Amino acid sequence: MFEIIDGDFKNSKYSDEEYLNNWPMLYILENGKEAYIGEPNHVKTRMFQHAASDEKRIFEKVHFIYSKMFNQSVTFDYESKLIQYIVADELFQVTNKNSGIADKKYYQKKEYDEKFEILWRKLQKEKLVKHSLEEIENSDLFKYSPYKELNDCQRNAVEDILKKVKDGMVNRIVVNGMPGSGKTIVAVYLMKYLTDSEEFNGKQIGFVVPQTSLRKTMKMIFKSIYGLSPSQVLSPSDVTKKHYDILLADEAHRLHQYKNISYMGSFKKNCEKLGLTTAADELDWVLHQTDCAVLFYDSMQVVGPSGIDSDRFKKKMEYSLTNRMIAYFTLSTQMRVQGGNDYIDFLNNIFSGNCTKKYESDNYDLRLYTDFPAFERDMYEKESEVGLTRMLAGYAWPWISKTDQTARDIEIQNVKRMWNHCTEGWVHTKEAIDEIGCIHSIQGYDLNYAFVIFGKDIGWDKVAGEIIVRPENYYDQNGKRTAEYGDLLEYIKNIYYVLMTRGIRGTYLYICDDDLREYLSDYIEEV
Repeated sequence: MFEIIDGDFKNSKYSDEEYLNNWPMLYILENGKEAYIGEPNHVKTRMFQHAASDEKRIFEKVHFIYSKMFNQSVTFDYESKLIQYIVADELFQVTNKNSGIADKKYYQKKEYDEKFEILWRKLQKEKLVKHSLEEIENSDLFKYSPYKELNDCQRNAVEDILKKVKDGMVNRIVVNGMPGSGKTIVAVYLMKYLTDSEEFNGKQIGFVVPQTSLRKTMKMIFKSIYGLSPSQVLSPSDVTKKHYDILLADEAHRLHQYKNISYMGSFKKNCEKLGLTTAADELDWVLHQTDCAVLFYDSMQVVGPSGIDSDRFKKKMEYSLTNRMIAYFTLSTQMRVQGGNDYIDFLNNIFSGNCTKKYESDNYDLRLYTDFPAFERDMYEKESEVGLTRMLAGYAWPWISKTDQTARDIEIQNVKRMWNHCTEGWVHTKEAIDEIGCIHSIQGYDLNYAFVIFGKDIGWDKVAGEIIVRPENYYDQNGKRTAEYGDLLEYIKNIYYVLMTRGIRGTYLYICDDDLREYLSDYIEEV
């Protein structure tokens, strides 16, 4: 089905197959370290063009990919796929720019998507790639790659954002979106595009990530992407050190106020450095230190008093020292959860008490357990089948193991487990499968399956017919200190909302509160 023909690019020596002169094809240029992927109709002509390019003279070999079933729609699509997967495979550093990569629709696309796996196995056999597609798809580098194919909503947002940044008519751009709508994908895509663009050559561009765990992951990703650098990934504190032309702030809802944080001393010093008081917050630092801020925000992911809630965020966007305008964009298509927007709507109805019918989906697995040993057993089974399966919970148990590694924090039906032993990169540690992750270890990450425990910090009031929370059973001291009951209700609901939007293929629940379990059993299939 696929034929791979090697050529000597350095010396311009190629074979004489007729299709090398006039047929839609793919090719991989490489030198053992870097690679460039392309698709032409006249591949030999393209090689002569590349030979005249200074930036392509680093390559020595070329591998032509031919199939009699190729047409130009297929090669356009496969070119994007090869770039995405070869970048995440990490055998080569891919030198392609990411402009123009988008999800492409064409006749018989589903059949060609299935055939791509055959091509990939052929490339593995030829030792042009290392890992299987399944391994790659579970990696953070694949999930957050700046070469991801954008859907229509994402692509339109990117094009409009770039136009506004180039025009220089705005100094604040807000990108709203639910969990899984691709905010981080768009942010990383923009970072790569701006870094590669000659128009922005010499500009100071930074990528702000508030969470320590996700920031470490992003630094690793930027290190693996040709043209990007880990030094471009910034903490909020890093932002105060110099001025930037453009700052992209991912997960802006996780920027902090001077409230319920463990680093009040350094926070105050950073404010003083910028001529601000502690009435300011880390969002103010970003706005103060750049000519143009692109902010990726979701008010429903604010999980504690220190976060930037919607009222605070709106006031800062409304207040401007210049006459330049603020631009708003919304990413409305669900990209992570295979249940799509219907699943997100269902969650909103569950947490608002407005659910009217049982959840049903051919694309997403949502189940409710009453047997915790079975819940745990099925988690290990899913991990064995597809990987990237984790158990998560609300912060409804003390963190005893933080000071005693032999202790187990959580016991349910005689099963004992401990909280995540670390926060940074916990999802991918070997210990994670035997632990339970809290909100701070999982927010911003994808899983194949999420096994979520609702603790006794959340319950159901049968008389009022509404979700309630119990502050005495909520053990995140920074998460509840200074919070009124109404605020805490929103924070805890948001935490479980975030936990229930981690799973790509499915979410499985265990509910500790009897009344809440009874309420949810009317709308979620019981195991």
